[in-house]
Amino acid sequence: MTISAPTLPARSTTRVVSAASRSAADVLGELGVTAGMGLSSDEVARRQTEYGPNAVASHQARFLPVLWHQLRSPLLGLLLTAAVASYFVGERSDAVIIGVIVGVSIGLGFVNEYRAEKAAEALHSQIRHQTVVIRDGRPATVEVTTLVPGDLIELRLGDIVPADIRLVELAGLECDESILTGESLPVEKKTAAVPPGTPLAELSGCALMGTVVHAGSASGIVVATGARTEFGKIATGLSTHQLDTEFQIGLRRFSMLLVYVAGALTTSIFVINVVLHKPIIDALLFSLAIAVGITPQLLPAVVSTSLAAGSRRMSRRKVLVKRLVCIEDLGDVDVLFTDKTGTLTRGRIDYIRAVPAGGDAPETVLRWGLLCTENTTFDGQAVGGNPLDEALWQSTAAANQRIALAEYTRVAVLPFDHERRMSSVLVHDTAGRLTLVTKGAPETVLDRCVDVPAAAREALRGEFAAGNRVIAVATRPAADAHRPRAEDEHGLHLAGLLVFLDPPKQDAAGALRRLADLGITVKVVTGDNAAVAGKVCRDLGLGESGALTGADLDALDDAGLATAIAGTTVFARVSPEHKARIVRAQRRSGRGVAFLGDGVNDALALHAADVGISVESATDIAKDAADVILLEKDLNVLADGVTEGRRIFANTIKYVLMGTSSNFGNMASAAGASLFLTFLPMLPSQILLNNLLYDSSQLAIPTDTVDEEQLRRPSHWDIAFIRRFMIYFGPLSSVFDFATFAVMLWVFHSGPAQFRSGWFVESLATQTLVIFAIRTRRIPFFRSHPSLPLTLASLGVVTVGTLLPATPLAHALGFQPLPIGFFAALAGMVIGYIVLIEIGKRIFYGAAPNTPPTQPRHLGHRYLRRRAAYFSTITRPPDRSSSRR
Repeated sequence: MTISAPTLPARSTTRVVSAASRSAADVLGELGVTAGMGLSSDEVARRQTEYGPNAVASHQARFLPVLWHQLRSPLLGLLLTAAVASYFVGERSDAVIIGVIVGVSIGLGFVNEYRAEKAAEALHSQIRHQTVVIRDGRPATVEVTTLVPGDLIELRLGDIVPADIRLVELAGLECDESILTGESLPVEKKTAAVPPGTPLAELSGCALMGTVVHAGSASGIVVATGARTEFGKIATGLSTHQLDTEFQIGLRRFSMLLVYVAGALTTSIFVINVVLHKPIIDALLFSLAIAVGITPQLLPAVVSTSLAAGSRRMSRRKVLVKRLVCIEDLGDVDVLFTDKTGTLTRGRIDYIRAVPAGGDAPETVLRWGLLCTENTTFDGQAVGGNPLDEALWQSTAAANQRIALAEYTRVAVLPFDHERRMSSVLVHDTAGRLTLVTKGAPETVLDRCVDVPAAAREALRGEFAAGNRVIAVATRPAADAHRPRAEDEHGLHLAGLLVFLDPPKQDAAGALRRLADLGITVKVVTGDNAAVAGKVCRDLGLGESGALTGADLDALDDAGLATAIAGTTVFARVSPEHKARIVRAQRRSGRGVAFLGDGVNDALALHAADVGISVESATDIAKDAADVILLEKDLNVLADGVTEGRRIFANTIKYVLMGTSSNFGNMASAAGASLFLTFLPMLPSQILLNNLLYDSSQLAIPTDTVDEEQLRRPSHWDIAFIRRFMIYFGPLSSVFDFATFAVMLWVFHSGPAQFRSGWFVESLATQTLVIFAIRTRRIPFFRSHPSLPLTLASLGVVTVGTLLPATPLAHALGFQPLPIGFFAALAGMVIGYIVLIEIGKRIFYGAAPNTPPTQPRHLGHRYLRRRAAYFSTITRPPDRSSSRR
């Protein structure tokens, strides 16, 4: 629904442009907020009612767009137009029957696609995006869609700014605003007001919704939410069309193949029938019905049904997909790049010890490490922040340091970034001494230290060899209380090492074997030390065919990198740009690439991959970039997802191959029969009824089982294979169609009505029952068993089609009862057809290449539209036209 807002008090009209030109204190006063306290719970509830959700998009399943998707087929439009014309020239019964059949076909497609939309809506409701806010004087984590003007929020590295914010305090804050301004370089932020009328790109005192915290941290007050933000004004004007996935691109190519085939057949049939002086309306209806018969009308419904059922199964396995079609792209993956923490390791990091570098006690090293943190702390507990700091604060040793920590005050912070790989804080003690404390990756911290003891370097090598994670802590006296700068992080004295344990998962080795059985090569991409990552890989049996560091990658050109990837298992100490470059290089080889990551530094690679995978506990920017969210960071869960994607694709291809073999063959037979028959071989309404019954039986395909060998290789569209299949198996279907023509004309001497009845029954039986042969490369029923729903649906449809000519509906449909002898001939033709298909399968698959060809991957993502999905709800967001000015 659209939320219309009541008139607001004057203080609530603050917008980001006007707020930027006033001091932070003035903005706090205008919005009725006390610094450090935030809004009360009651006031938040009132403002949520007043302003609505902080959203710019809706994932609500909508009736009319789904219905329009069914109605927009130009073939259906032409057919209905011709049926109306037929009605007014006297062919009323045929016109009504055609209308009813088309209506039922549209209804079937609508019901299944709408159910799929509802499934997507249910999945979206489970994806959470959260931020840290101050309410009732306490920090709390809340959903971004619940923010209201006046909320005080905290921003950290990697956060997506959840609303338009006037900055109050900051520490080295830089924001990537390219999504709004196109500026590729991050923008430095300040708290000072800017002159009135300052352009959007120069609002240095504000952080804008949808932009990303590139460096530093800050706190600020929300001044605009949802469609009232600068981002919202753009996002609400976007088309809702999403960028096509690899599966959809393949589906479109297949559809175009059928358009060409249908166009050629339809045109030739119409011209031939007109040349043979058959009624133009009949010829037009017949040729259009042939076109409809060739096109797989219910392919969208089959795909949607498969995806909806698959998404429900995956959801039960703790896998959420942002878009249903991403399930099938997941099945096309054969290379997985993953981080180490939480996937190969337990992911629950424990602090185990401090290793002093000199004469200090371990407790001193720990104390410096606790002081050097970006985490927000309240009552001795960390709220948000990075996992290593959280592990440090939650340790028993940290609890024993709280009295000692009370003697220090944090003066300023230089936050962590991925270029420096460290963070620094300036603290002073009760004696007034200022100390700069730096903490970060050991290699970079030690490079900035003087007089590092040899024993400390040896201890570091020992910890890495044991597979432990290590953070180095260093200090030096500070002369004054200015905010630390990167150039201050030199001339340090190493205090010691903080050692953390993150052992391999017990089930990770089994999960890696499962992925290997699925034909997926796993490679580890980590910011950790190469020795640590290599130790974990060896412990899990992954092997370490080679390791490259970020420095090694810098020395390689793109061609050299593509070659090196094949022989490398571990990529260590890599930057975000390195990760994305590795993924792009692998994609250029034509292989399907997935990237699993949950950190700020994974976002570029997640965007670059065919399938970006993240976890529920990931940073905002990682979840925003991902296509798939794992509720549990477990490679077994991912293996389930890949298997499901391949199963869905295999079942979709079954329907496609049916449509390009028996169905195509039947329609080609109809075209051929019209050359020598003095009457239409099947009435237009009968062709449509045949197609509807056949398609309805295929709606059970999503329930079918899939042979194990089909799950062991990546699944992607191969239009050349489908074309060969159509050309090879289509004529086999026509052989038995023409055999039926001969039986009806020369054995039973049938007139037009009985001829049509016999061919209707035979064509429906052969094209429906052949699914049991086409669904597998094995021998059907003996070595591969179809699902019970598919078996019952296929047999049920054939039974209905066989009985129709003997029912009271026969006359209205243009049918006539068939002689008993026909059914004996029918049984022989069905058996003969399936046997011939089995022989054809042996020859066709024996000559086909075992390895499907690789194909170029389609690069590119629409970042702005994907970012808009971050700020979305199930209910519709407020209409910008009704928002407050």
